[in-house]
This record gives sequence, structure tokens and C-alpha cells, in this order.
Amino acid sequence: MSGWNTAQGGFSAQQLLGIRRGIEKESLRALPSAALADTPHPAALGSALTHPHITTDFSESQIELITGVHAGVESCLEELRRIQHFTLSAMGQEMLWVSSMPCCLPADDAIPLGQYGSSNVGQAKTVYRSGLGYRYGRRMQTISGIHYNWSLPEVSSQAYFGLIRNFRRHAFLLLYLFGASPAVCSTFVEGRDHSLQELQPGTMGLPYATSLRMGRLGYQSAAQSALAVSYNSLEGYAGSLYQALTVPYRDYEAIGVRDAQGQFKQLATSLLQIENEFYGTIRPKRVIFQGERPLHALRERGVEYVEVRLMDLDPFEPVGINATTLRFLDVFLLHCLSQPSPNDHPAEIAAMARNQQAVAERGRLPGLQLQRGQSMVGLQDWGLQIVQELQPLAQALDAAHGGQDYAQAVAHARQGLLAPDTLPSARLMRTMHDDYDNSFAQFMQARSAQTKAQELAQPLEAHALAHLQQLSQASLRQQREIEAADSLPFDQYLTQYLSPQRLGQPSQAA
Repeated sequence: MSGWNTAQGGFSAQQLLGIRRGIEKESLRALPSAALADTPHPAALGSALTHPHITTDFSESQIELITGVHAGVESCLEELRRIQHFTLSAMGQEMLWVSSMPCCLPADDAIPLGQYGSSNVGQAKTVYRSGLGYRYGRRMQTISGIHYNWSLPEVSSQAYFGLIRNFRRHAFLLLYLFGASPAVCSTFVEGRDHSLQELQPGTMGLPYATSLRMGRLGYQSAAQSALAVSYNSLEGYAGSLYQALTVPYRDYEAIGVRDAQGQFKQLATSLLQIENEFYGTIRPKRVIFQGERPLHALRERGVEYVEVRLMDLDPFEPVGINATTLRFLDVFLLHCLSQPSPNDHPAEIAAMARNQQAVAERGRLPGLQLQRGQSMVGLQDWGLQIVQELQPLAQALDAAHGGQDYAQAVAHARQGLLAPDTLPSARLMRTMHDDYDNSFAQFMQARSAQTKAQELAQPLEAHALAHLQQLSQASLRQQREIEAADSLPFDQYLTQYLSPQRLGQPSQAA
């Protein structure tokens, strides 16, 4: 893979038109009462193990919708709409919960784990989720979000890691602009230490929060915070993960791999069971071969794209995100790629974590200060400086595509910095207060029902419906074939799959 040289001073129109993107969207299935649905994955949606577009995430009640790879923002969103329409039409009275923070949850052990059939790979996926439950609690795993997969032609692994370092430095801006989880149902924090305020019985929140999902109560792990993952090179990153995947971790050894009856509780006692357990706001990724470990794929063939993981579901958008936001992400990622990106170091990594926590919990607080280098700077000032630097890239994208959509996306972000009350998090808090007596559950139940009704009011085109129905049937056949082809006992399969040799050897090329 040839590298992109930032010294060139810009991107060619051909490169900009070569941006590729895809979306993964997670949502809980909820009942009209705002409680979690505990029913199996709807049969009409096919196999969660093998369907290319519709699967489950942590819980059997947590649907994940996956688009293909797209050259255009609108075509990507349109495919997501079609998949979501098909999914909603198969759900009976149930709804897709439109908030990243979960609906009203039952006791932790009553949250159902994802089920993927009797094959070795299917059983392994459920055991992995069992391990997540033991390690972090099942409630935390019911948080949902949107992942944005993004690539640009002619970018080396080294350049992608430069992008990742800058993304982590400036991720506070995305949390501020697009965070949409300032409040939660009190069932989510039941029995946990927290600093949230009661907004109304049953609802907790913080007045200036943007994204509680990305704060201390969200996808955070005290164990993983001790994991000093380096983003300075592919080899440094791979080496950090290799250790976390292969060295036993005392707290997880205490859990054990099996229970007294011999049933698997988790896949392994290492800090990470598998690569996907590593939490981060952005990940380097590579499409894997069947049965291949993701770390092996990265080491062998380099970074192919990045996965942005910090975007909340926007409850005001039918599919949880809109074209303006996606275009802003395009410009933001190009900026991260094109700017100088010095190596990170432990002190900076700690400062970035503090900035993330501050913006997640009080991002709209007037005058909020963040750490930049050795000094403190106002969030608004720093954000406006970044947005100013985005404008030439937005103009270049508009010149390549025609129109002014990218410039308008950047202008919209600037408005959000100047007028915090226009942000999704502020709009959510205001609407919840004004129209729903500060009840998170009532507000999100109403939005979820309204979104479903509006989506289903527009029939799916016959060819799209037939295509998705065929995919569901094909996925069920494929699952049966995988189950019939298994020859190894599950114990042996796990031993082979989790073998350190499967993680690949250190590569000389980054």
C-alpha cells in the first residue's frame, strides 16, 4: 500500500471521490411499555450469525444493521433506511429504541445474551458475550451507537495511524457537536456509583452533559485503562494488543473459564478475550478472511480503513444520523489525516481521557476548559480553530462533488459551537423537560414509536423487499451448512482459535 504524503499539500479530486464509507447501527428492541424485549431475534430477519446486513450485538435484544461500502453519503443512508424498514416490519409490536442509552432494563442477569446457533463459531460468540457480562456487567453492554467505517485511496498504515492519533486528540469536538445521551433511565445505573442527578423519578442526567455513553458510566473499563496501547505504529499497536490477548489477568482468572457445572463463562482469562473487546473511540481495521483473527489480518496486510466508534444515535433522525453529520465526519477525518501528527505519549493519552470525560459529562458548560499540551484552552476556542481549519478541505470536497454540502456541514458545526442550545444534547434535554415531564423513558418511547410509524408509512420498494427476504432465507441456509460442517469438539475449536500463533507474527512493513 503506497503512503499518502502530507507534504503534497492536498488531496486530488480523484482521491476525494475515492472516499468509501459504511455504517453499523446498533439499537435495542423495546416493547411499547419502554421495557426491553426479551423475545428471540425475529425469525423473518434470518440468521444473526450469517446475515450480511442484520445481526445482533451483545444481547439477543440488540439489533445491529450493517450497510455495504458506498461511494456516496446519500446512497449509504438510503441503504440503511431500507434495512431498517425491513427490520421494523418484522418486529410486530416491538420498536427499535432510538436512544444510545438503553430502555428500561431488567435485572442484569435477565438481559439475554446473543444466540447464534449450535456451531462452534456460534457458540463462541455467545461465550464471548457471557464473558463481557461477567467482566463489565450486562447493562453496560446494552448501550448502542453508530460506527462509521471510512477509507481513502492510497493511504498507508503509517498515515492511518497518524489520522488515528489526531482523531483521538480532537475527538472532544465530535462528542460536543453530536453527543445525544445526556440522560438515562434510572434502571441503567441501579446499584452503581454515579454522579448523575435525578431529573424526575426514573430519570437521571447531568445538565450540561453531551454523551453519557462516552463518559464514566458508558463504554469504559478500569482494567483496560491500564492497557497502554500505542498508536504510534502498526507494530506498536499490534504488540500492545497481542500482550492483552495472551497474558492472564488476575481479576479475570478469578472469574474462571468454566463454572462448577463445566459450562463456559468466558473465552479466556486474558485482559481481552478477543480483539473486539478493546474499547476505543476509533479503531484501525482490515477485512478478514473466514476464520482469521483481526490482529493477524492487520499484521499481514496493513490497515484498510478506520472505524469511528463514538457517535451516539440521534433520536431526532429516522436512522439515527443524517447526511450533514456524515459529511462533517468526512471533512474531520481528512483533517486528521492531513495535519502533522506527532507520536502520542502516556501524559497526552491521560489528558485525552480527561478531556473526553469532561466533554461527555459537562461539554455544554459555559467556559469549559480542556487540556491542550501543557496549557488549558476553552473548548469553544479550540473547536472554532479546528472548524476554521476544516473549511479548505470542505471546499475541496465540494469542488470534487459539486454543490456546497460539505461547506454547509462545517458551517453547521460552527453554529453548534457558537450556540450550544442548538446541539442534539441540548435539544433532547429541552424537549424531554418541556413535553415529557423530564421522563427519559416516556420521551424515547414516544420517539421510537413515532419513528417506526413514519418509517413504515412509506412502503419498501418491491425489489428491495424481495432482495432482503432472499438474504434472510440464504442466511438461514448458510447457518445450517456451517453447523453441519463442524467436525471439531467445541473445546478443541476454542483452543485452536485462541492460540497465540493465530494472532500473526510481527510485520516488518507498516
